[in-house]
Amino acid sequence: MRAVIFDFDGVLVDSEGLHFRAQRDALLTAGVAIEKDEYYRHYLAFDDRGAIRIALERHGQPSDRDRVEALAQIKARRYADLLPEVPFFAGARELVRALAPRHPLGVASGALHREIDAILTAGGLRDAFTAIVGADDVGHTKPHPEPYLTAMTRLEARAPGLRAAECLVFEDSVPGIASARAAGMKVVAITNSYPAAKLATAHRVVDSLEGLTPAELKSMFAG
Repeated sequence: MRAVIFDFDGVLVDSEGLHFRAQRDALLTAGVAIEKDEYYRHYLAFDDRGAIRIALERHGQPSDRDRVEALAQIKARRYADLLPEVPFFAGARELVRALAPRHPLGVASGALHREIDAILTAGGLRDAFTAIVGADDVGHTKPHPEPYLTAMTRLEARAPGLRAAECLVFEDSVPGIASARAAGMKVVAITNSYPAAKLATAHRVVDSLEGLTPAELKSMFAG
């Protein structure tokens, strides 16, 4: 294990509820009403544009690129208003701080780069991360492997010759696990968003970041 890459929403920060509120409000301007259960079942793992497109299609609404882009901009503005409310999951800060002196850390997320940067900065953790890859930094989002491969490339400055098999990923969704595995990385899934049974494609499943140590992760990785 030479590097660690985290998904963001649902892994480090408990922001999915805020994403739901922002997306719900954006879609309401287009006459589409979604409930929380629908959001978690159908949209959670997608980036803003993908989630909005799918929501419009599911509700029989036009989903042309211009309309999706306009709604994504509304969603982003609403989410920015909610940023001060974003909490970190238990154990997230402690694990990041324990890992940072030992391994280069990255984020590979379906959230926007500026949102990730703002939350990490507000939480006092921005300096711990060498690489941040948001949905706007790649041509293909999860479950495509590009987000994780891009993060790995950006971590090579601190880990020359870094290979995918030397990267450990933390994820909370099936598309995210698929993305990391397609990149050739080991995956620890966290049951913050889905039950363990749905995350069985990960190499390991844990209930929380709380109490995890670098030594324990090295042991998981070796196993």
